[in-house]
Amino acid sequence: MPDRTLKRRKANLLEVAYREVGGPDGAPVILLHGFPYDVHAYDEVAPILATAGCRVIAPYLRGFGPTQFLSEQTPRSGQQAALGFDLLALLDALQIEKAVLAGYDWGGRAACVVAALWPQRVQALVSCGNDGYNIHDIAASMQPQAPEYELRYWYQFYFHSERGRNGLANNRHDLCKLLWKLWSPNWQFDDSTYDRTATSFENPDFVDVVIHSYRHRYGLAAGDPALEQIERRLAAQPAITVPTVALHGQANSVLPAGGSDLAARRFTGAYRREVIPVIGHNVPQEAPQRFAEAIFSLL
Repeated sequence: MPDRTLKRRKANLLEVAYREVGGPDGAPVILLHGFPYDVHAYDEVAPILATAGCRVIAPYLRGFGPTQFLSEQTPRSGQQAALGFDLLALLDALQIEKAVLAGYDWGGRAACVVAALWPQRVQALVSCGNDGYNIHDIAASMQPQAPEYELRYWYQFYFHSERGRNGLANNRHDLCKLLWKLWSPNWQFDDSTYDRTATSFENPDFVDVVIHSYRHRYGLAAGDPALEQIERRLAAQPAITVPTVALHGQANSVLPAGGSDLAARRFTGAYRREVIPVIGHNVPQEAPQRFAEAIFSLL
């Protein structure tokens, strides 16, 4: 049976595939997934929001699922500026002047970029991961951290090599499933749950976009020249002024649950941080009710 919630819209460089539920006149909420996940992370969150009257849109990011580049000439960039600009272009294409943005991992990064650089388009922000500020400080990225932190990022360093590129290309199903297990050690997902999402990793641009993302954030790969101005603005680590809720899973094995003393200057508007016990990295899929409640608190 066809998925009647799946839609497509041309938005700048992409034909974006997205799932939409809820009435067209509802408060717009954009739900943004991370790597290596897809829109199914919001299978339980979206109906909760739609039932409450929201217009809920969950796009597949570039390189994932049915989302496609419109031109073979477009660089398959995974840099943070690209993710943010894709989100802004989708808001324009859907004629949404202002929305609540909610995401984690790459999706949280896209949401933070738009909230920081185009706050007039953002009603409020829900962002996951420690203090919720997901904009990379690329200039400082080559400064080593404590060894226990470096261990958490093994997959990123793996992707810096051609061996890692080949590993992702040849073993994407098993590698990404391993990341799910490592990052959310208390989440007992079944094979069908994973396989439903893993089909999104068969996108022909998946490997190129992922590898570029993890190389660019360390200054190891050049960015898309068309996005250089945006990257320069992000290099200043701009503050986020919109009302924000930061969610963090206590068992997230990528990032520890400690607070950040930078939050006060990174978020200059209303700000609240919540640590959710037991769950790991994939907050909306592991704690859908708590994720939805965070959005409701901002509407």
